[in-house]
Amino acid sequence: MVDLPSRARVVIVGGGVIGTSVAYHLAKLGWTDVLLLEQGHLSGGTTWHAAGLVGPLRASESGTRLVQYSAELYASLEAETGLATGYRNVGGVIVARTEDRMTQLRRTAANATAYDMDCELISPDRAQELWPAMRVDDLLGAIWLPGDGKVNPTDVTQALAKGARQRGVRIAERVRVTGFDVVDGPRRPRVTGVRTDHGDVEAEVVVNCGGQWAKALGDLAGVTVPLHSAEHFYVVTEAVEGCHPDLPIMRDPDGWTYFKEEVGGLVVGGFEPEAKPWRSPSDLPYPFEFQLLEEDWEHFSVLMDEALVRVPALAETGIRKFYNGPESFTPDNQFLLGEAPEVAGFFVGAGFNSVGIASAGGAGRALAEWIVEGEPTSDLVAVDVRRFAPFHGDEGWLRSRVSEVLGLHYAVPWPNRELESGRPQRTSPLHDVLAAAGAVFGTRMGWERPLVFGPQTLDYAWGRPDWLDASAAEQRATRTSVAVFDQTSFSKYVVAGPGALAALQWLCAADVDVPVGGCVYTPLLNRRGTYEADLTVTRTGDSDFLLVSSSATTVRDLDWLRRQAPDGLEVSVTDVTDDHAVLGVMGPSSRDLLAGLSEADLSEEGFAFATSREIDVAGVSLRATRMTYVGELGWELMVPVADAVTVHAALRDGGARDAGYYAIESLRLEKGYRAFGRELTPDLTPVEAGLVFATALKGDKDFLGRAALEAHREALAAGGPRRRVVSLVVADPAPMLWGGELVLRDGTPVGQVTSAAWAQTVGSSVGLALLRHDGPVTSDWLGSGEWRVDVGGELTAVRLSLAAPLR
Repeated sequence: MVDLPSRARVVIVGGGVIGTSVAYHLAKLGWTDVLLLEQGHLSGGTTWHAAGLVGPLRASESGTRLVQYSAELYASLEAETGLATGYRNVGGVIVARTEDRMTQLRRTAANATAYDMDCELISPDRAQELWPAMRVDDLLGAIWLPGDGKVNPTDVTQALAKGARQRGVRIAERVRVTGFDVVDGPRRPRVTGVRTDHGDVEAEVVVNCGGQWAKALGDLAGVTVPLHSAEHFYVVTEAVEGCHPDLPIMRDPDGWTYFKEEVGGLVVGGFEPEAKPWRSPSDLPYPFEFQLLEEDWEHFSVLMDEALVRVPALAETGIRKFYNGPESFTPDNQFLLGEAPEVAGFFVGAGFNSVGIASAGGAGRALAEWIVEGEPTSDLVAVDVRRFAPFHGDEGWLRSRVSEVLGLHYAVPWPNRELESGRPQRTSPLHDVLAAAGAVFGTRMGWERPLVFGPQTLDYAWGRPDWLDASAAEQRATRTSVAVFDQTSFSKYVVAGPGALAALQWLCAADVDVPVGGCVYTPLLNRRGTYEADLTVTRTGDSDFLLVSSSATTVRDLDWLRRQAPDGLEVSVTDVTDDHAVLGVMGPSSRDLLAGLSEADLSEEGFAFATSREIDVAGVSLRATRMTYVGELGWELMVPVADAVTVHAALRDGGARDAGYYAIESLRLEKGYRAFGRELTPDLTPVEAGLVFATALKGDKDFLGRAALEAHREALAAGGPRRRVVSLVVADPAPMLWGGELVLRDGTPVGQVTSAAWAQTVGSSVGLALLRHDGPVTSDWLGSGEWRVDVGGELTAVRLSLAAPLR
């Protein structure tokens, strides 16, 4: 019988590499009253059969920094704990068979430069020098990543566990968690303890690091943890000539395969385009530790055939061991981190999509800091568990999605890729009408949203796509006449009650104490003075407000509003997203169009910008708000769902052209409008975003984050390095920018493009970029020097400015 304490400040469920990393980092931060529970033995779930690749360079800077820290940690743990991790910094080679892949590798090399990491574009011959057993006659090139490494996953887990124990953490193996104690709280339920087959333990904080069991554990607490297991395959071969312990990791993504040395032979694995789901999260076996699934050579053959292309010697090499181990994957191929919105004190660290070993050090530290500080200390939006809603927990849907997601690891990462499986989930009342009109749809938060009208499908390309002409026509209609956009997927919240104004005045950085009918654009900031949301607030009554935010942030926004509202206020926050369709009527002719459908006074004097009221349009009572994200005269019409088709038909009959989100992206960038998650992140302040005007910093209203924002502004005034979001225009109309491109001034890297699109009115690609500079980013500085962006390896001239390309 395992002797458990009756209480612990933190209980971590799961003793794999993630759980032990969280325990280790909590202890380093001084939280030592920590109990880690493992149903079997440490590392016995997925960790033990992981391949152990550690590649720091990721698609984003925040992701890169997490893995960089992991590598540094694994290299230092032996000195601290006396236990070796097996970490070796061997470097990595990624090869390209196609021009599209070669373009991706050039973009990857530019990213490395932006993140100050070593990366070298190399020839096929040089790749073969680094990896002699490789065939290279079919390759176009490769990149060399000196920072890549490999590690023994079980040894890392044991070293982290020992480091945690040395600081006072208790670890109990062979203890199965059977439930959680959850009580009602003033804002939401709160976890108060853990139930196990060896007794109950009270806890202030529970951390679900249960790997593929994390969804079932979350279900026990009423928490959505959207992941599903897939079978992941690799083999270990007999000795291969030329292999040695310091042989670099080699990846051949066009062949879906990776290779690393192991005991003179090779680990040969990969990510096939169509994966094989395993059992549903609610149907996982117990006990199940240090176990593999049945061999499936037929399924593995797609990988083995490609491995033989790259390493011909494998045709004459024996196989020591076939590994088929289940690993969990999430719906978007990013892991799950953070405090669950449903239950206070319940944290999640799971769903690592085959990059758990590489990510564990950084992710464990980030989650530990979140627990200790009460909020993230860096930009974790891409992995925040709040990016998913309860409907994402449907196991049938997760099963269909996991088949597609695993293969994305080595698919060409097209910037506008749309996942195809498990659709549709949520549709606008206009969906069938727009589909009949030729809409091609993308998804956000499960919503099917029209991207562009006309082409049969989305083609993926680094250059000019086939759908661009159709999008350009939609942009032209918006700038010269009138277009209608289905923006039903907007997140919509009602904040009401006697304390609503006081709550929003604290939560919103702008002053929202405006007359009824006033609409305010405002950020929501955290204690560090950086972005948590970017939305509009409309006052619909003395104690009633309507908030409109981006489609993807519904759960995140609602959680922030409910948690951060000051205590003692009588205020409610209600999600009304599904109650209304939204039609954006935009363009210089929008007033004339609506005037023909409504008796309301739509004149400049009668309906000013940033105001809102209820009017009738085509005989339908709705709320019209004069606000725009495309920079033209226009109204957002919030329409009862039952009447959306009627209003849309009247708008089209009146001359409005259907337009999609690709057009919105181009139009907003021409006007320099920022977007949350790209320009506006938890690592950036309104000062750096160039949006101080959207705050009440000049007044005396206090708001969440004000003190930090003032301190940041004063620090910048004293001099030193700084960052700034600026607009850019490509001089040549031919190159396509997508975002992520490296920005150079006089040949020196100074930043990265955050968003970009081809813009019809300007006549070339436009975008926004985040620059770094040792002094103020002024118009004079931007107007001097030679500015270039790296577009897939080609340096292209650009003009940068503080002002938007179109005023």
